[in-house]
Amino acid sequence: MPLFDARDILSYPGGDNSSDTVLGGVHFNLTTLDFWNYTLYSNGTLSNGTWCLLTFEPYTPALVLPNGTFVNVTWCWYPVYPIGTRAGTGLGFAVLFGLGLVLTLIALGKHGKLYLPAETRFRPIGRRWQWYWAIFVCAAALISLLTNIDVDRYYLPELPIVLNTFFWFLMQQGAIATVWEAVRHWGSWMERQFIDPNPFALRLDDRRAQVEFWLPLFFYFWLWMNFFLIVPRNWERIEFQRYPQQTLTEAIPTATDGRFKAAAFCLFICWLTTVFSLRHSIKHYCERNRGLFNRAIGLVRFTPLRFVLMIPIALVIPFYQALVAWEFAWSPLNIHGNNAAIYGGGYAPALLIVLINAIFGFINPNEDRELLRQRRVRDDQIDREIGIVKKPAWWRRVKGENIPGESMRDRIARNVRELGGGKPTARNLGTTIPTTRMVDIEAPESPGEEVEMGPLSSIQRSVSQRQAGSGVPAEFIPEVAPGDFGAARAVVDKYAGKSDRRRQERTAAIAAGLLFPAEGSSVPAINDPQRRAELMQDGPPPPPYPDSQRGRQNDARPGTMDRSHSSATTNSITAPPQQIRSMLDV
Repeated sequence: MPLFDARDILSYPGGDNSSDTVLGGVHFNLTTLDFWNYTLYSNGTLSNGTWCLLTFEPYTPALVLPNGTFVNVTWCWYPVYPIGTRAGTGLGFAVLFGLGLVLTLIALGKHGKLYLPAETRFRPIGRRWQWYWAIFVCAAALISLLTNIDVDRYYLPELPIVLNTFFWFLMQQGAIATVWEAVRHWGSWMERQFIDPNPFALRLDDRRAQVEFWLPLFFYFWLWMNFFLIVPRNWERIEFQRYPQQTLTEAIPTATDGRFKAAAFCLFICWLTTVFSLRHSIKHYCERNRGLFNRAIGLVRFTPLRFVLMIPIALVIPFYQALVAWEFAWSPLNIHGNNAAIYGGGYAPALLIVLINAIFGFINPNEDRELLRQRRVRDDQIDREIGIVKKPAWWRRVKGENIPGESMRDRIARNVRELGGGKPTARNLGTTIPTTRMVDIEAPESPGEEVEMGPLSSIQRSVSQRQAGSGVPAEFIPEVAPGDFGAARAVVDKYAGKSDRRRQERTAAIAAGLLFPAEGSSVPAINDPQRRAELMQDGPPPPPYPDSQRGRQNDARPGTMDRSHSSATTNSITAPPQQIRSMLDV
């Protein structure tokens, strides 16, 4: 592609002879220039279609070698001009976008922090996407605005104009995505507040849930369509604005082709999807309104102030993108475009969206904290309804329950001192736990002495005299009168181990054996016939058991042949009522 039109070609000025020419006060060999196909153009450049260099002072080359190499050359794509209006305005916008980036990062740290466990239905990344897109917008805007410096300073347009417009389109896509994610997450936040008191208030398979599932996919489909219609193209033709004729034949048709126009339409569909998402959230999570007029009023009344500002500003983005797809004079792709239109319609909407979102990020509380506050309010309301009055915070300090500077160790020690230390079985045992001593049930030693309740000291003395060195706590060994059963006392082996648990188990087993002797017990069975006859008066005898099944031939209980097989109850009916003298008779 030629750099200039044929009408801009000039003849070499004359020099000292026919093979000499003077450019910028420096003599060059004309034969060498013709051999390497260098052509002089009216804008003071010398080019052979591959290389382009400046020939005017003070950028004139010092010498040309026979092999076509120039010494001390300045290429055409060199920043020789000072910073212009476009670059100066871009630096001011870059500072504002940098401020927006800092505010967005702070807001992301505030709203992205979790104070409640993450839920599958409301993932933490959902609340952060609006801030991620805002960061993307600021980064793309900074790259685009900083490249504006070289757009103004380059003698001929080249790569800077491509980078400037490429990241400008990405910035606009990110701005629309920021508004969408803010609106979408607001609806998710409204749903979370709606179901927090009752998780089953909303179904997961109704039309509302289906719309909320497919709507993000629909939005991002059209956003990616805008991206694929703009980005994958030959951007080199945008650079061909080196002279008016080249701009008309190359740059303008490329900047206003059908793909740019269709991309603007895709961005407008994204904006309409955002408005529909806002209406959907208000319809399902806010107060219902009847009638078309009341619904329109409710849409405005329930729309947050942040969206009242951001959504109309976001509409400017697809409108301006469509405008520049038809009018090249107002396009940022034009190196000599209208700066007021470029910054007013191209960069200002994205900047305002980022700043408004960040400012309201500082105003609005963290969602987890707000949810905790709402739960406390509901709990207080429920307490008031059922009559529960909570003590104020100073109550614990006044009552000594919350001592400043007290550690957990000190608090536990204070509780132990209040309750009393030591093992539970050894603490105040002599005065708080009564001990029962069994005496003769059939024939008491003295009239009226059926059950004797004695202090622990007297029992310990009697036990120590009878069972010295047994190794069993004395309070668990009952005293039996000498003529009660006519049986030998139980002989208890001394336990020499160190396990308190094992000692307690053995003590409990011995006490159970004394009260309820059975086979294999170390305590002899009761063989008193009178006692056995008295126990048999409570009812019919038990069913017969063969001696072979008993396993003991010398059992104290009578065998099967000694028992009566009669079912008569004459004895229990004619006998006088039994007098219960102990719990063992029950």
